[in-house]
Amino acid sequence: MLNVVAMAGLALSLLAAPAPTELSAVPSDNIVIDVQTVNGSGCPAGTATASAKSDNTAFTVSYDNFLAQAGGSANATDSRKNCQINLLVRVPQGFTFAIAKAEYQGHAALQAGASGLQLAHYYFTGQSANAESSHSFDGPLSATWRAVDTASALIYAPCGAATNLNINAELRVDAGKSSSDKASVMAMDSTRGSVRTLFNLSWKQCG
Repeated sequence: MLNVVAMAGLALSLLAAPAPTELSAVPSDNIVIDVQTVNGSGCPAGTATASAKSDNTAFTVSYDNFLAQAGGSANATDSRKNCQINLLVRVPQGFTFAIAKAEYQGHAALQAGASGLQLAHYYFTGQSANAESSHSFDGPLSATWRAVDTASALIYAPCGAATNLNINAELRVDAGKSSSDKASVMAMDSTRGSVRTLFNLSWKQCG
């Protein structure tokens, strides 16, 4: 199956606060991530989960029912799906983190003339700095897609407290000039294979 890779730097609306001390290695104590709230048409209750890697270098967010489609028997509301997830991130005392890179994976079945769009926006609660990105895909396309965002500037979580991280993901499909009797689909759905969003972390020590 064809793999599609899209890469773009994150567009940061504001610069982050003064950075803590550089850290050469990740902390040894594990981070803990709890899903606080999940809302949106792309993630019905119980269909989004998050887990941290044991080496503290990254965490993943997985979706079980995140799919947008247009054309065929799809309704108008099916063409745009979003998921807003709020994560409480507990890190070892004296440390803070930033998202250095985000990797998105999914599946696409786009008819000729149709197009798909994947968007992401994330920020820490209480901070004005945020990161956002988008990736577009054109039909005809039947493939596993992968999109990678690398931060052009790192936005660190506030020191000294557990941090709420907000992730707003969105999928859109535009039938365009494709045949009206055939559906076009964009999915970010873990039930269709090893599909998830991976957030790679950068660590610093609080002063």
